[in-house]
Amino acid sequence: MNIIDDLKLQYKMGGLVLRLIFWNVSLFVFPWLFFAIISVLGIDIDYMEYVSLSSNPANLLWKPWSLLSYAFFHSGIMHIIFNMIVLNFSGRLFMTYFNAKQLLGLYVLSAIFAGLCYILVFYFLNINAPIIGASAAIMAILVAVTTYYPLMNVQLLIIGNVKLWYITAVIIVVDLMQLRSGNMGGHVSHLSGALFGFIFIKLLQSGSDMSTVVSQTIALFTNLFQKKASTPFKKVHKTYHKPVEKSASKIIEKDKGQQQIDEILDKISQSGYDSLSKEEKEFLFKVGK
Repeated sequence: MNIIDDLKLQYKMGGLVLRLIFWNVSLFVFPWLFFAIISVLGIDIDYMEYVSLSSNPANLLWKPWSLLSYAFFHSGIMHIIFNMIVLNFSGRLFMTYFNAKQLLGLYVLSAIFAGLCYILVFYFLNINAPIIGASAAIMAILVAVTTYYPLMNVQLLIIGNVKLWYITAVIIVVDLMQLRSGNMGGHVSHLSGALFGFIFIKLLQSGSDMSTVVSQTIALFTNLFQKKASTPFKKVHKTYHKPVEKSASKIIEKDKGQQQIDEILDKISQSGYDSLSKEEKEFLFKVGK
């Protein structure tokens, strides 16, 4: 199995956290490569202008998608590396207690909320500047899981066991201290995302799951563009035949295959995808096709 097949399998089996990382990395690498190639031909396009969020609310009229797209693009290699490390850390903690629909809903809604707060603050300060990066949504995820279980012990390299709320508190304090820095917009969005993550969990604990807005919207568009069967109804007369019982050998073979899949999935959940042997990865890839 080659690297491409391995990546496809990890994407299928890795869960939403890994998929969010794949989406962010892909939207960083492929556009950069494409526009770098066409720039050699003398065509210079600043694609960041079309996906970044402007502090000028009037710009939403011609690029309304930027209210969400900014949270999937990054300005530099160190920017995306740091964000993906924190996304992997906070996302996996979040998935310990919540499901994938809630994670996606939180990511999307917090990005929109933080974007609106950023526009509002900069509009009143009369500052015109763009913003880009997944930091606000990632901060929302981190604060959400901290709000739900602040006393969780987290193992950090060198430092050792640390309460989760210590880590989150340090990050928030740093953002507050740097509000007047050159990256003021970034820190405003971080704090807005943190606020949304807190609100999200408090509403969830009271019985209101805001993530359903996102999941229902996705379901609506999926059903809207789903191909409908166009074959007209025809009345067909068929001679009745007694159903033939399936042979025992086929049932046993199916059970063995399912058992092998379950064993591999258990191995992934306990030791991670990298613990699988080459044969197990190839088996999963064939099943996933």
